[in-house]
Amino acid sequence: MGCFRCVGAGWPGGGLSESGAACGGCGREDVIIYEQEGVYIHSSCGKTNDQDSLISGILRVLEKDAEVIVDWRPLDDALDSSSILYAGKDSSSVVEWTQAPKERAHRGSEHLNSYEAEWDMVNTVSFKKKPHTNGDAPSHRNGKSKWSFLFSLTDLKSVKQNKEGMGWSYLVFCLKDDVVLPALHFHQGDSKLLIDSLEKYVVLCESPQDKRTLLVNCQSKSLSQSFENLLDEPAYGLIQKIKKDPYTATMVGFSKVTNYIFDSLRGSDPSTHQRPPSEMADFLSDAIPGLKINQQEEPGFEVITRIDLGERPVVQRREPVSLEEWTKNIDSEGRILNVDNVKQMIFRGGLSHALRKQAWKFLLGYFPWDSTKEERTQLQKQKTDEYFRMKLQWKSVSEEQEKRNSRLRDYRSLIEKDVNRTDRTNKFYEGQDNPGLILLHDILMTYCMYDFDLGYVQGMSDLLSPLLYVMENEVDAFWCFASYMDQMHQNFEEQMQGMKTQLIQLSTLLRLLDSGFCSYLESQDSGYLYFCFRWLLIRFKREFSFLDILRLWEVMWTELPCKNFHLLLCCAILESEKQQIMEKHYGFNEILKHINELSMKIDVEGVLCKAEAISLQMAKCKELPQAVCEILGLQDSEVTTPDSDTGEDENAGMTSCPASAFQSNSLPALAASGARADNPTQTPMSPNVSRLTPA
Repeated sequence: MGCFRCVGAGWPGGGLSESGAACGGCGREDVIIYEQEGVYIHSSCGKTNDQDSLISGILRVLEKDAEVIVDWRPLDDALDSSSILYAGKDSSSVVEWTQAPKERAHRGSEHLNSYEAEWDMVNTVSFKKKPHTNGDAPSHRNGKSKWSFLFSLTDLKSVKQNKEGMGWSYLVFCLKDDVVLPALHFHQGDSKLLIDSLEKYVVLCESPQDKRTLLVNCQSKSLSQSFENLLDEPAYGLIQKIKKDPYTATMVGFSKVTNYIFDSLRGSDPSTHQRPPSEMADFLSDAIPGLKINQQEEPGFEVITRIDLGERPVVQRREPVSLEEWTKNIDSEGRILNVDNVKQMIFRGGLSHALRKQAWKFLLGYFPWDSTKEERTQLQKQKTDEYFRMKLQWKSVSEEQEKRNSRLRDYRSLIEKDVNRTDRTNKFYEGQDNPGLILLHDILMTYCMYDFDLGYVQGMSDLLSPLLYVMENEVDAFWCFASYMDQMHQNFEEQMQGMKTQLIQLSTLLRLLDSGFCSYLESQDSGYLYFCFRWLLIRFKREFSFLDILRLWEVMWTELPCKNFHLLLCCAILESEKQQIMEKHYGFNEILKHINELSMKIDVEGVLCKAEAISLQMAKCKELPQAVCEILGLQDSEVTTPDSDTGEDENAGMTSCPASAFQSNSLPALAASGARADNPTQTPMSPNVSRLTPA
């Protein structure tokens, strides 16, 4: 049996070592708590004697890094080998993806003498490809593979059992997000052993409404270990871990915070016993020095007594830009015409998926907007040469050299760890010998050569993944990623200046929009807005679905309608949640938990509508504070607004934005002057700031 994350996800090298203790793919140690073959899914309940409707599989419960995983997969979940994807090169020396193995094998002497031949030694290899294309709904040639599932025991809500004397024993798992998994039928033995295994980690009790349903009690051993095993330590141990690695604390730990966790934390150390949640908030704020926002004490803040923002306008969105619309804006030499108009269309509706591979290169600055097709071809050749020279630098490092280069070793180790867990549920990155995983690794390693001072910090793989998914091209994905990192660089720097600047700016905007909500957050020790840390760090990557992130990012890359539009997106999300947070009197723990549980539940089009409407509302305000103008890059309260008169057909398929939930009239506000993302030196900074250091 191999490591469930490596074998189950198809990671190369997955499997136990000879000692049976660790996985050869990632070195993780797994403990098999329960394993049972002959566990079936009945895919067609009406065909009791039809063997095709019975899918035989193996059910396992595994313990890994204080997390317990329930994993079921078919016994014969083989890949379809009829579709092979090869990484070859086209005439422009750019790595391309093609399903033509015979052509690749017979390219002849022309290739041997061509420009790209010298880079074959560092080129990618051939891989298997799933039978679907990016942007399409996943298909399943094998009817069994779609039934595979695994989940963490922390996500389990209830277990429903069959009635006694009703044939095969079966169980139905229901998760906390109300997802009901297919019933598992135990043809060999019953389900009692499984229940016994689960009860080692969670407390199961009968539902008052249905004795067949076992409810999971949150006071469980598994949950008590959820914060990356930190609850086995005193409270000060948690703080030390956050100081050492705030990325992990916010990206992993905060998503599992519950009242029980904080109660356990306070009870684990006599010095923190029975302390109120407000003091736990102080612990967290002190853990990341320099990020604490106290605007009354910070120099350079102006107090705004009364601001009437006026009525918020109604905003409409259009359909994504089509290939036909894009082509109309290209001249005979390949230049993009009417660039401002093209950006406005993209901002209003995004791009159809077929256009992304081409348009993203312009949006990210890899291709100049005024370049011709020939100029772009030459640029790709130049960038390909540059990329492979950097790639060769780390690929040619011997084991002996790497033993004496601790930074390179650390970068490689962290990249391998993160690549193995980046978007593995996405069809593009799942399965054995997957090209996406190897290319993610290679691009991130090459980026370390490109920017060795920064190197690799956790979270960067999240930014690269959608780019590689869209480009399907190693070189283009790298240079688009490098351009994106130019924008995001400060988020990952040692002093975290970019993160503090953005949190201060967000606080300023939110207070202007709704000082009452800000006061409530402060009364619950949440005024520091730590729950937005993950949003800002990796631009909402973990908050929206994968396809929604493609839409959101391309809209933000237009740099319309104002600077720091992503901060207005944060305000729009918080606006939607304000009522529930305040009416239910959420405290520090509940706010943190609630915001993190929004992940994958946010409507991207609705948020974009609201954020644009907020920008227009602020732009029309005659008394907008200078600090806010600087944050949004406004001059004389005028926002760079997409022109609604660009064409009558643009109104087709538009979506209207609902009215504001923020009270915006006559609000006292506090604004940070000089807190600009493009000039962090103007922002008051604490000299004692921890780095986002990888674990």
